[in-house]
Amino acid sequence: MSSEPDDPEVAARMRRAHTVACGFLGAVLDARPGGVTQEAWGWRGRTLGRPVTGPYGPAWLRVVRSPVGRTSGKLWMGPEDAEQLVPQQVPRPCLRLVRQWTKGEEAYKAELYDLVVDGTLSSTPVLAAPPRLTTAWWDGLRKALDHLSAVRTDRTAVRRAYLDRAMPKYLAFLGSGVPTTPPAWSTAHGDLHWANLAGPELGILDWEGWGTAPAGYDAALLHAYSLTMPETAERVRRELSTGLDSDAGRFAELVVITELLQSAERGDNLELVPALRRRAEEVWHRMTADGVAGR
Repeated sequence: MSSEPDDPEVAARMRRAHTVACGFLGAVLDARPGGVTQEAWGWRGRTLGRPVTGPYGPAWLRVVRSPVGRTSGKLWMGPEDAEQLVPQQVPRPCLRLVRQWTKGEEAYKAELYDLVVDGTLSSTPVLAAPPRLTTAWWDGLRKALDHLSAVRTDRTAVRRAYLDRAMPKYLAFLGSGVPTTPPAWSTAHGDLHWANLAGPELGILDWEGWGTAPAGYDAALLHAYSLTMPETAERVRRELSTGLDSDAGRFAELVVITELLQSAERGDNLELVPALRRRAEEVWHRMTADGVAGR
């Protein structure tokens, strides 16, 4: 999740769209005591989610905005594709209803989900405090990622052309020879961070960007977002060692670090940058020792 957009007109437009969506889907906005409504914003105000009561009971109503000409891409269709193709062994809120409309040059989509009662483990992708998670939660996450990795899809979360272009640029501080060819590919959630994970009962939210990625990508991303909390990062490495402790997993870590260093140029998650660079050096040292460099 992100903060409310800086542009007040964008925020007002999305709140109006959310009200329209409530009318379309027969939902009523829920407010906390004192009349304050919970809001979850996507990147730069692209999405807005709020708790509602709908035709199926307590729910979460999310509104997505896109230019009219860009409504056929993977982000627009991701949740609906996941509802059809991702098996039930991957725990996530059920997508109940979808409604689309346009207003001027903007297209909107309303998505009504079952409410995740426990809520997410963090309000932001980067942890503010260590989560308290059970062995069962971690076991469930491992199984969910295993089931997801086997899903067959033509959706793409990470493109090979991006790796060839971005990895040499953002990992230049490691020197030459950093590989850009993944040892293996598998299907990934593509945005597995702490604000997209629920607990204490496991739930995986936000299925916009799922698709094929370098094997180990989800584990590597969750680990990267944990680096400001060393004990949590160690727990991720231990619990998700199958995805991380291999040539494929180490390569996936470099992919994720590349992406996050690039996003930091736009001002995102700047607090992660020193830890990301240190981790890249650690991973590259291990890859070099294992003879991966230059393959």
